[in-house]
Amino acid sequence: MSDARSDEHRLQGLFPPLSWLRGYSLPWLRGDLVAGVTLAAYAVPVALAYATLAGLPPQVGVYGYILGGIGYALLGSSRHLAIGPTSAISLMLAANVGAMAGGDPARYAAIASLAAFAVALLCLVAWALRLSVLTKLISDSILVGFKAGAGITIAMTQLPALSGVAGGGQNVIERAMVLVGQVPGLSLPTLAVGLVALGLLVVGGRVLPGRPVALAVVALSILVAAVFDLADHGVRVTGLVPSGLPEIALPALRLSDVEGIFPLAAGILLLAYIEGISAARSFAEKHGYALNPRQEFLGIGAANLLAGLGQGYPVAGGLSQSAVAEKAGSRTPLALILASVTLGLCLLFLTGLLANLPKAVLAAVVLTAVAGLIDIPALIRLWRVSRPDFAAAAVALTGVLLFGILQGILLAALASVLIMLVQTSRPHVAFLGRVPGTSRYGDMARHPENEPIPGVVAFRPEGSLLYVNAEAVLDAVVARLGTAAPGTLRLLVCDLSAAPHLDLAATAMLRKLHAEVGRHGARLAVVGAHGTVRDLLRREGLADLVGDIGRASTLESVLDGAAAMVP
Repeated sequence: MSDARSDEHRLQGLFPPLSWLRGYSLPWLRGDLVAGVTLAAYAVPVALAYATLAGLPPQVGVYGYILGGIGYALLGSSRHLAIGPTSAISLMLAANVGAMAGGDPARYAAIASLAAFAVALLCLVAWALRLSVLTKLISDSILVGFKAGAGITIAMTQLPALSGVAGGGQNVIERAMVLVGQVPGLSLPTLAVGLVALGLLVVGGRVLPGRPVALAVVALSILVAAVFDLADHGVRVTGLVPSGLPEIALPALRLSDVEGIFPLAAGILLLAYIEGISAARSFAEKHGYALNPRQEFLGIGAANLLAGLGQGYPVAGGLSQSAVAEKAGSRTPLALILASVTLGLCLLFLTGLLANLPKAVLAAVVLTAVAGLIDIPALIRLWRVSRPDFAAAAVALTGVLLFGILQGILLAALASVLIMLVQTSRPHVAFLGRVPGTSRYGDMARHPENEPIPGVVAFRPEGSLLYVNAEAVLDAVVARLGTAAPGTLRLLVCDLSAAPHLDLAATAMLRKLHAEVGRHGARLAVVGAHGTVRDLLRREGLADLVGDIGRASTLESVLDGAAAMVP
């Protein structure tokens, strides 16, 4: 019976709908239906705008929402995450696929779809290798800086469309300089349409939060453009959008045909996974269900596989679209499938209405969508609370602004690892003194009122002892021993209660300390070691050098034993 339950649980893990469909309640259907229609209303203008940002036909963005949502609903573990094109991934494609395509629009679209296949393949590899540790590559602080840099970069790509000029440049500084040079040629009608749309989006978002304000603004702009024939006044419009559902087909190119496709896909996956898992976790905690980080690789992979088959481009989960669906009453991933059905009906019957959609309005939609990425209060908080975290955010922000989204996310990951290594390589070494009137001990640097222990130096490394920091700890302790008056030192105590892990470099460091205190005519004792640390110390023969390292050995017991040995 237990084996059958285990198999059932494993099957539900691999195919999550078996879990949420079993407990599905009919009253939930209304919430999922309303959420699906609301998500579709949100997705139409955003998908059109992001596809344009990616340099692809506008309907391709809708394909991503339709197929990506279905794929994630089948294999994703979150009940609220909504999948579709994102601003950062769209810009990442625009910045990298152009050079790969060599100016050929058909090849450009084929490479974009191939990138979705490559992401799906990497997701499968990551799932097989259990690489959910990817979430730890980028800290929250670095993510704040990365998002701000991405928001500024995306905004700079949309300002030309908002003002009716050509734009240009490779990074934010170049784009700003080109834009300033093109100011005399801006189109006043285009700028007016864009600013009005931007104002309506901002005001509508504040007055009617959670409502499909962007869809209403898009519909109004189409009506105004048709009535006043704005295209004849220099306002560029979307043009005819092909109707019909996406055709399902294998990619026109092979992975080996496009150099650089896997680095691009790896950057997209890193960004998509971290962004998606962050949003999914927030909803899982809010609604009290378990999220499977490893299963999310299969969910994102299935979404990108279907998007690629439908000639779309890479998709990911996002907080904004997920929040729209959740506020509308979403209870399960069925909302994603209902949103896909709604979007499919729009592609079949309503694409003719989009021909007069001004591109400046799409630029305004993108600008309001990415405004939330630039979190100034969060940056100010990092500056006030932790300068190292602020520096990490600044590195990510600067990297995105100067080098682009793909290089920026990889630089952010590298910065995270380097910061972690720097922090690990310099653990604080607390030298302990007795808290007055008690049998407890604390850091004398933080609490100068603590009493020194006569004839004893007790220290506590605050962090794991590894090859990257063992020498630093050794130097700090040896320097402290050097301050002891000759002949006064009786005992050196190493408190490992704050060191969950040790490696062989750490055990070698303890041997050196044993030899050093021997020259002072003293001995070394080790207390507070955790179970796995004690096992390592025993295997390395440290117990023979320092004596009892059992779990009952404490600083107080060692001091009592040393006092009893004094004649």
